[in-house]
Amino acid sequence: MTEPPVSRRERKKAQTRQAIADAALALFLDRGYDHVSIRDIAEAADVSTATIFKHFPGKEALVFDQEEGVDAQLIAAVRERPDGQGVLEALRQHLIDTWLPIAAHPQRREFVDLVDSTPALRAYAERMWARHTDTLSTAVADELGVPHGNLACVTLARFVLEVPVLSQGQKDHRAAVEEIFDILAHGWRPPSAP
Repeated sequence: MTEPPVSRRERKKAQTRQAIADAALALFLDRGYDHVSIRDIAEAADVSTATIFKHFPGKEALVFDQEEGVDAQLIAAVRERPDGQGVLEALRQHLIDTWLPIAAHPQRREFVDLVDSTPALRAYAERMWARHTDTLSTAVADELGVPHGNLACVTLARFVLEVPVLSQGQKDHRAAVEEIFDILAHGWRPPSAP
């Protein structure tokens, strides 16, 4: 199935949205989140403040501009997996494909420091995490034909969404992701002493 071509108008909207997000992040990293106003961002992106609010519901959303499609991606990872591939393996591949490039981004450390040092951004990130957990656990439950809120589905969703946090301090991110998913697939075993 081929994707329909994106209209010029949609491409322009996407470019404007990205320019706003890029300008905001540059300002936040340079001055700190609390020292940047929406007007500062509008000026840096060469748009009006009204244009910013057409693309983003609030200031926090400017930091997490890539989050817009995460719920849809999680649902697609579960529902559109290849025949014969289990849910857990599909989620493993999804995280390898989506999180490893983010982990390797040169501004990743600065971004994490910005979020960790700003209470409003930490709270926003926690709300996003809860929403993604609900979305993923519901998709898994639907796929397995069990009721929403099923403890096994909620637990799996929470652990899968924690994989980036658990693996970010490791030298080899891919190996860490693989090890965590192996634990999810086969259960925890005590590590052996070196």
